[in-house]
Amino acid sequence: MRTSRRQRIAFVVAAIAAFLVATPAFAQIDITGNWAAIFHEDQLERVPGPALGDYLGLPINDEARAFAEAWDPSRLTVPEHQCRAHSAPYILRGPLNMRIWEERDPQTEVVVAIHMDIANFQQRRVFWMDGRPHPSKNAEHTWMGFSTAAYDGDTLVVTTTHIKQMWHRRNGLPQSDQVALTERFIRHGDILTDITYTQDPVYLSEPLIKTTNMRLNPRPLNAAQLLYPCQSVVEIADQKRGAVPHYMPGENPFLKEFRDEYKLPEVATRGGAQTTTTTQPAVAKLAGLRLPDSGDRLVLPVVLILALVLLGATATPISGPCTLP
Repeated sequence: MRTSRRQRIAFVVAAIAAFLVATPAFAQIDITGNWAAIFHEDQLERVPGPALGDYLGLPINDEARAFAEAWDPSRLTVPEHQCRAHSAPYILRGPLNMRIWEERDPQTEVVVAIHMDIANFQQRRVFWMDGRPHPSKNAEHTWMGFSTAAYDGDTLVVTTTHIKQMWHRRNGLPQSDQVALTERFIRHGDILTDITYTQDPVYLSEPLIKTTNMRLNPRPLNAAQLLYPCQSVVEIADQKRGAVPHYMPGENPFLKEFRDEYKLPEVATRGGAQTTTTTQPAVAKLAGLRLPDSGDRLVLPVVLILALVLLGATATPISGPCTLP
């Protein structure tokens, strides 16, 4: 009798343990389905495109700025560039129909990978979830790179390397092929948010962080909605073969248009980590603000500084380290 009772207790304990081990799988949010882009944030940048010379709020370095100031939009007329895909850190910012599905091991039903079909430039991303390592740094680079993923509670965390050179912003700000991308996909109802944390040792002095939202499409996508037929053609008849439109240093005539239109100081529009948040008196002075004489540093978002500039703020001392007059 005692042995039978012990066996029953052992069975119950084993069943509870098995349930607890499986619990995280039930807690994970399902991100599969058909998704469409929402352009309620950064719409001007993502749809019509950013102005030339607008590097506000981007932690770029001097090398990135020099590259962007030499960039000519006519480069997109070159046949080799016409069908060039966006890279992984940027592609979800553009026009988007997207299908996400799981690949499971047929024997164990464990998720081996999550696949993402992206209509824009007809790209496919694969998030490997089977514990495989990233390849050698000398391995092939692609537009979508090589991605591994794991769940952190209800958040899918994706790490991507081996990404081809492209851009951080469509006005010529470059992204190098040494970029490392970390994403966190979070679902709230029918909204999927992709938080990107981009590290680029060549062109960024600090990580670039963005969020992009997508809405669940309850209807299945047909084939045409996931295709991107692109055929390069000669757009400029007299353009010499092999020509790459560009500007020599100091010769780009369009860099002043953005700051002149919005009456912004040049130091603000040229970007850099100091234009994301500022603790520097020189940049705070752009809004006519003075920091306390005590040496306390005030952290102001660049958006607030520029708003004060546009509203015509005057040089008023700030009383205390974190208060406005």
